[in-house]
Amino acid sequence: MITRLHPRTAPDEVDDLRRRIAMTRWPDDVGDDWSRGTRPSALRRLLDAWAVFDWGAVEERLRAEEHVLVGEPGERLHLWRSGTVGAPAVVLVHGWPDSFVRFRQVAARLDDFDVIVPSIPGFGFSDAAPRDAGGPRWNAERIVAAVDEVGVERFVVHGGDLGTAIADQVAQLARDRVAGLHLSDVPLWRAAADDQLSNEEREWVDAAAAWERHEGAYAAEQRTKPQTLAAGLTDSPAGLASWYLEKFQAWGEGDVFERIPLDLLLENLSVHWFTRTAGSAARVYFDRRRFPPTGGRVTVPTAFGLFPHDIDHGVESFARRWYPTVRFTRFPAGGHFGAMEHPDMLAADLRALLNATA
Repeated sequence: MITRLHPRTAPDEVDDLRRRIAMTRWPDDVGDDWSRGTRPSALRRLLDAWAVFDWGAVEERLRAEEHVLVGEPGERLHLWRSGTVGAPAVVLVHGWPDSFVRFRQVAARLDDFDVIVPSIPGFGFSDAAPRDAGGPRWNAERIVAAVDEVGVERFVVHGGDLGTAIADQVAQLARDRVAGLHLSDVPLWRAAADDQLSNEEREWVDAAAAWERHEGAYAAEQRTKPQTLAAGLTDSPAGLASWYLEKFQAWGEGDVFERIPLDLLLENLSVHWFTRTAGSAARVYFDRRRFPPTGGRVTVPTAFGLFPHDIDHGVESFARRWYPTVRFTRFPAGGHFGAMEHPDMLAADLRALLNATA
């Protein structure tokens, strides 16, 4: 079942958001830096901009684009489709705390291809995963089924952050249909099944564990008690903006407002706020803990495009052991949200794989 999406938020919902922002109860100010979390002046700047953000104009653009819901109510997956139908197809899978908005600029640079951007179940316009289902493989099954439903038989798939594991699982589930796999992270979860780690690879694994101890409180909360967090993220614009902004700042180099266009940050926040899916988006971490990604060596041609200021830098020898790697690119700039910071770089790397596998 395919239904055209026509998002249209009631004016009183927009008014309610603005009222809540205006009535923000500010915490005490312990210093205007990022050492203890979200910088107060940065949060004020974001909330001031959100209070006057024209969400109605964004929805008008969404209605002009091709956004569809695939599946029956309760199991619907949102797909944004752009570019040229019938051309080689690429499926772009986002992560957290972003959404399909992550790829808005990349899609614009690939308009001669058939670009399909799904929303992970629980994010934005997609329905949430059922209580006893979920995890990267389940998400991959939903994406493969939805892509099939819209008539795309062969495609390249890309993933970053949470989307890395999902794209990996898509490549395993639909290996006869996936022309190529493109990842912006080297999947660390595979290291647990690898008894051939070199010294360089062990250092990579140890560095990731050290990062988790110092920076992973958000993930621990979302893996274990996401529903506790969901109340604040759903009820408070300041709480939602603070929780997300800190990650957009921390997972890159330099000031977040200089790296990522403000309108993308605001569109992403608005998608999560008006669909009330910040809580279900956080639960994806809980589901991944219960249902981790699985599988052996991937068999489809794989390209890696890694940004230097990402939270995980990967090791090429490890990537080549688990994937038939045809490209391993280290971009000269960019962080975890490289698709939003340097869309030209990512689009060019995807184009190279699409042309090689067409």
